[in-house]
Amino acid sequence: MAIVRAYTLPHPPLAVPTVSKGKGSKEIADTLSAMDEVAREIASIAPETIIYITPHGTVYSDYFHISPGKKAYGDLERFGAHGETFETYYDLDLVSEIIRVAQKHDIYAGTQGEKDAKLDHGVTVPMWYINQHYNNYQSVRVSQSAMASVEHYMLGQVIAEAAENKERKVVLIASSDLSHKLSAEGPYGFSAEGPKFDSQVIKALEKADFLSLFDITDEFRERAGECGYNSLMILAGCFDRQNVDAKLLSYEGPFGVGYAVARFCPTVRNERKNILEQYINSNLEKIENMKNIEDEYQNLARKSLEHMVMTGEEIPTPGNISDELIKRRAGVFVSIYKNNRLRGCIGTIAPTKKCVADEIIQNAISAGMSDTRFEPVQARELPLLTYKVDVLSAPELISGREQLDVKRYGVIVTSGYKRGLLLPNLDGIDTVDDQIDIARKKAGISHDEKIKLERFKVIRHE
Repeated sequence: MAIVRAYTLPHPPLAVPTVSKGKGSKEIADTLSAMDEVAREIASIAPETIIYITPHGTVYSDYFHISPGKKAYGDLERFGAHGETFETYYDLDLVSEIIRVAQKHDIYAGTQGEKDAKLDHGVTVPMWYINQHYNNYQSVRVSQSAMASVEHYMLGQVIAEAAENKERKVVLIASSDLSHKLSAEGPYGFSAEGPKFDSQVIKALEKADFLSLFDITDEFRERAGECGYNSLMILAGCFDRQNVDAKLLSYEGPFGVGYAVARFCPTVRNERKNILEQYINSNLEKIENMKNIEDEYQNLARKSLEHMVMTGEEIPTPGNISDELIKRRAGVFVSIYKNNRLRGCIGTIAPTKKCVADEIIQNAISAGMSDTRFEPVQARELPLLTYKVDVLSAPELISGREQLDVKRYGVIVTSGYKRGLLLPNLDGIDTVDDQIDIARKKAGISHDEKIKLERFKVIRHE
């Protein structure tokens, strides 16, 4: 056996009668009916194990957390449902197999580092409905991570392989609310990306068009204010190379938050549904096209890191590059990206080498190998990487924030020996206050410390 059925279920506490006490039930009547329908279907399937994917568990930036221990408890006390309690036994054998298969495929997943053993509402709300009709199952609780969508998809492949290895009859629940910014009256206000995000996801769910989910960018997701996209990516990964019958059972968003209930039933194996392979090949093609239009700054950054990873040695300064790189000195930042996400960034505010070329070589290697936020770049990652090089002008002291412009100037914030820098024109940094606050945090400068501000321009190669 393997993953015999999967569902996406929302997790509004209001869906539980002891929380809502009748308030709001009419507005989400279709959602409640669909969730009950799913619970009845699960009872008829009688799975041995139900895997819950939750966005509200223990989340790490570079690791998938799977809840440890023999069993777990939960309640809805914080939502006013006193006495509404939950207990589930974990499928320890399947948990161990998921971890083993993950390690085999170089996916970071495990049971270490649990922050809260208590079942979160991303689990307890769907569980409440299931338990009304079926209780004879074990659970696995898997948390999303802050890693890219492709890693979540790959974890889905891992889960499917582990379930098949253990011959478990498994149902998977992708606990996922959609946009939280559908209306001005909602708890998070309105964003134009909110309805667009929900529309795009709903179209994908209706047709099991999992490849289209990869088109949704991190920035778009953030502006939409969603919390369940990566649960859906894990679900999608479970069905790589399979035909899937999909049905959208309901979609509503009356409180400014999108709630979708959908069913996914795998049918036959289909090698043409190699979604991950298609995505990777498409991505590689884009990167190859980008390589063809890289300038010499980016190209030198790429060659510098690739040479270090493959040989363990620093590349010599090339002789066939322009005078701008050889005869000029400047501070340089090198940023490396993988799957459109930062993979490393190291730079120098002022020149430390004899020329810009050597500055790029040094900082490209450091960005790939020594940025403490990330593991060192591995050889298998090199074809997936893109590079950005910022060459800095000399910083100039300014009298106040009114002399800054987030699109035009980078900022250096100094307090005593602490110094933080933020480059200009970064995605998601829209105000000078945001720019200064982030630079403060990078340097560990509190808001009650007196600061000195400097600004600089960059020539950006991307």
